[in-house]
Amino acid sequence: MNPSKAKGDKAEREVAAILSDLLGVPARRKLGAGRMDDMGDLDLIDTCIQVANRKDVAAAVRAKPLECEEQRLRAKVDFAATFIRLRGGEYRVVLTPEQFAMLWREAQA
Repeated sequence: MNPSKAKGDKAEREVAAILSDLLGVPARRKLGAGRMDDMGDLDLIDTCIQVANRKDVAAAVRAKPLECEEQRLRAKVDFAATFIRLRGGEYRVVLTPEQFAMLWREAQA
């Protein structure tokens, strides 16, 4: 198996487990990431989740939330979030300002 793919697959499994534990709902990996009709890395109710495990974290912060937004639109869901793995294994969630605003407005409703 390609080492980069194995690294990405492992990160997706980690984030799926984190979300399942924190939210109490199943989060599962999607198959076929990277296709033209890619709609995110994980299945989670009404949410597009992108997972990035890259050496260049700054590049992931710049690019992946924008890719996640494109995937959110293709998936026709309301919410999007990008989980970026930091050196050492911790994750941070990165959103575009628009993604944050959508979550904030929903929390106020």
